[in-house]
Amino acid sequence: MKIIERSWLTFCFFLLYAPILFLVVYSFNSGEAMQGFAGFSFVHYQELWQDTRLLQIVLNTLILALSAALIATVIGTIGALAIYRTERQLLKQSLLSLNNVLLVSPDVIIGAAFLILMTALGLKLGFLTVLMAHVAFLIPIVVLMVLPKLQEMNRDLVLAASDLGAKPTEVLTKVTLPVITPGIFAGFFMALTYSLDDFAVTFFVTGNGFSTLAVEVYSRARQGVSLEINALSTIMLGLAFILVLAYYAYSQKRRGQKPTKLKEKVK
Repeated sequence: MKIIERSWLTFCFFLLYAPILFLVVYSFNSGEAMQGFAGFSFVHYQELWQDTRLLQIVLNTLILALSAALIATVIGTIGALAIYRTERQLLKQSLLSLNNVLLVSPDVIIGAAFLILMTALGLKLGFLTVLMAHVAFLIPIVVLMVLPKLQEMNRDLVLAASDLGAKPTEVLTKVTLPVITPGIFAGFFMALTYSLDDFAVTFFVTGNGFSTLAVEVYSRARQGVSLEINALSTIMLGLAFILVLAYYAYSQKRRGQKPTKLKEKVK
């Protein structure tokens, strides 16, 4: 049984990572296509460095993703706190249902809806409209990442801090937020990932003067994807791997810390 399970697991990982490995290997191909490895070379990385348009699009994508993830994390955390503190169960379930609508709705529908909204408001399509759309569909993701941490939190900590004379703002900043910090970080990184690779929604609300990496790759793919895109993808995979390792190290460090007792009055 163990042999079958391991074989099936190996097969699943092969399906997941073989295309990525194929992409990385051919980023070092001296040829011009992904049909036959002509030799090892960094020529496509040099072409990427000289492609100022693509580098500008990458910069735009990173700025957009970081901005959208940061704004969505702040709003989503506040939303999760509001839902958690709602006493009426019917209202709480209604808020959770409304929060989940964007998660289960098709991206094409969401993109079309935002396009109609932006057009009705008379907004010029560009960075601002894309940012607004990304923040909107990232907020539910952050809420779902933060809310479980709030539900796991020991309510006695909040009550103890309040009994010791802490103000509501002090309870929030010194008790609640430190406890749910892992959920906030997880929500931020999840939102960042979703924003970086979003295509459908972005395609609807982007303008002629602004483009993201996903839209640009789609535009180039219709003419045949060059190995320059492979080189860029390899670099982004490397950065993503570093971020995952950093977050894992941070999580292990927090897990290894022993919980401290509330020994003195919260000031």
